[in-house]
Amino acid sequence: MEHFSSNFSAPFIRRPVATSLITIAIFLSGVVAFRFLPVAPLPQVDFPTIGVGAGLPGASPETMASAVATPLERQFGRIAGVTQMTSSSGLGSTGITLQFDLNRDINAAARDVQAAINAARSQLPADIPSQPTYRKVNPADSPILLLALTSDNIPPAQIYDAADSILAQKLAQVEGVGQVFTWGSSRPAVRVEVNPNQLNSYGISLEQIRKSLQSANANLAKGALSDSRQTWAISDTDQLFKAYEYDPLIVAGHQGAPVRLRDIAKVVDSVEDTRNLGLFGGKRGVLMAIFRQPGANMIETVDRVTALLPFLRASISPSLHLTVAIDRTTTIRASVHDVEIALMISITLVIFVVFAFLRNVWATIIPSVAVPLSLIGTFGVMYLCHYSLDNLSLMALTISTGFVVDDAIVVIENIARHIENGMQPFEATMKGASEIGFTVLSMSTSLVAVFIPILMMGGVVGRLFREFAVVLSAAIGVSLLISLTTTPMMCARFLRPKAGQHNRLYRFSENAFNRLLRTYDVSLRWVLRHQFLILLVTVGTVCLNVYLFVKTPKGFFPQQDTGRFMGLIQGDQDLSFTAMSQKMREFTDIVLHDPAVDSVTSFTGGGSGGSTARMFGQLKPLSERKISVDQVIARIRAKTGKIPGAALYLQAVQDLSVGGRMGGAQYQYTLQADNLSDLTHWAPILQQRLSRIPELRDVNSDQQLKGLQSMLVIDRDTASRLGVAVQDIDNTLGDAFGQRQVSNIYKGLNQYHVVLE
Repeated sequence: MEHFSSNFSAPFIRRPVATSLITIAIFLSGVVAFRFLPVAPLPQVDFPTIGVGAGLPGASPETMASAVATPLERQFGRIAGVTQMTSSSGLGSTGITLQFDLNRDINAAARDVQAAINAARSQLPADIPSQPTYRKVNPADSPILLLALTSDNIPPAQIYDAADSILAQKLAQVEGVGQVFTWGSSRPAVRVEVNPNQLNSYGISLEQIRKSLQSANANLAKGALSDSRQTWAISDTDQLFKAYEYDPLIVAGHQGAPVRLRDIAKVVDSVEDTRNLGLFGGKRGVLMAIFRQPGANMIETVDRVTALLPFLRASISPSLHLTVAIDRTTTIRASVHDVEIALMISITLVIFVVFAFLRNVWATIIPSVAVPLSLIGTFGVMYLCHYSLDNLSLMALTISTGFVVDDAIVVIENIARHIENGMQPFEATMKGASEIGFTVLSMSTSLVAVFIPILMMGGVVGRLFREFAVVLSAAIGVSLLISLTTTPMMCARFLRPKAGQHNRLYRFSENAFNRLLRTYDVSLRWVLRHQFLILLVTVGTVCLNVYLFVKTPKGFFPQQDTGRFMGLIQGDQDLSFTAMSQKMREFTDIVLHDPAVDSVTSFTGGGSGGSTARMFGQLKPLSERKISVDQVIARIRAKTGKIPGAALYLQAVQDLSVGGRMGGAQYQYTLQADNLSDLTHWAPILQQRLSRIPELRDVNSDQQLKGLQSMLVIDRDTASRLGVAVQDIDNTLGDAFGQRQVSNIYKGLNQYHVVLE
């Protein structure tokens, strides 16, 4: 092995030009790779997750679960690699989240999901407005960017239309964007508000009104006319776009006279769903939440969206104000920058420590070259492994600073020893490198061996810390290469024997080191004379470590202060949309007036139901607020706990989230049963027991079973005698109370609806 080491280092010592070129190549490869390395908070550990959504306006949660969610789930259950499947059904909407194995390709999984949706289409309700859609996004994750669209003189319906028809389409095309949600309102629509008393007096049913409105619009091919010289395209007035155009529409006849729509209903230009409200800074607005695809780089995705914002602002009315409400990458950039500064400080401190002990300029410069060169060369390995500049990889580089300098110092010390004994620098380098090569190799190998168990770990923990172990091992490997090539070459060319008397600083430090050595000698002799006592101290230290290990709190990942929080507002289950909107305004005002809060957005309605609302908040920089996000949440909790009829559950947004189910707390416990009655019985008991644990806060459940419900009991004998089918009864109820979309209005940018109620 000694002969191998000598042969390995000798060519690099004899050929300084070639060695310098190799060194420059390592440096340039690392610099170029550094420019292409993405920036992220943590290594890529996202599970491939796909969210599927379906809507049926007016349908109850039970109907959505049985008629929509169940057929889809049966088809999704046949897809290979599904590790978790959860669904949530609300008023008129169903969301299904599929989580796949870590090694599953998300694009291949998406194709399987689309095939399953197509297979389930025949089992879904015939009147479902559109086919279920899927997105490569984790709904339990927080949005990477939240945009707010506001205006002082444009109504919410038109604001939403601009966001949904123009902005959301462009944003969804950005690379890395998984899904764009638009909250706070709904698309413009013509609403037909029927007067039931007038219907009764004319003897007209709601189904007649629905069929009349359904046939009021068409958008079919009409052909063309031509002669020997010209061609004319044929068009007609087959569509009605505004509310006043529907007023004279004849819907039935009564006693020989036509009954027009204005005689029995009020027709207004409004929105598809009136139960929607979005707030930004306490004022009404439309919110656009941008979620990234699992595996996409967060920083790069946000940068692409930010670069697109000027174009988006130019494509909408000047009266609309597009604002970045929450940017998730602000604290990520700051934390990565802080780690980079810590890395530079550690390199500087290592150089100063080396100089303090070696007290030789060239002996300090040589390892000072080896340390940054080893770290820069590691960037090339990171690029080849498709890693990113994140907190863990930069922490690995910071820790490796102390490791990589050891190899160079060992080589320099051995060579300097031979020079002090009178050998020429070249001969001393050849001999010293030959002697120490195997030692440096064994040191580096033993350090890398420590991380082998981490490299072989599986699951989320293994995926999370594998990058840390690989980066640290790569830095040690590059350091080994530099220490056996560049460092001996520089020693042979630049180290020289010390001539003349040493200066006062050298003599002072030498005396200090000698005193330290004598102190160590005295203490070592004392230890050798009291071996039994030292053995007892050693055993006691081991026992103390075991005790502290047992008592030390344990967790998956430290709680982060990302400067952001999100919340769930859960009201009494019988709250109306109007009452819930007022509660949301009260909570939003309280949170917004906290001195540590910078901005707050909130929304309610839509598929989430009338008794729940969501909230997202951005805190001021830590230098201004002085307290952590958990302390801010505790302070807000004390204020919001006084509002009756609803509760606000806040949690700090974390860069690492596991699971695909969105909830009102950071940790979730899922209770499963074969039938609904068991869940109804045991879920409240479990929630009550968990609430008694003093370490837990904000215990809540997404089980919503205590809302008010009006049950109609159908007299089937009477219905059969009158010739009324059960389906007709359901259709009539849906026409009256389900905000039923009965007709389509086709325009250039989007399709709109006529809503019957």
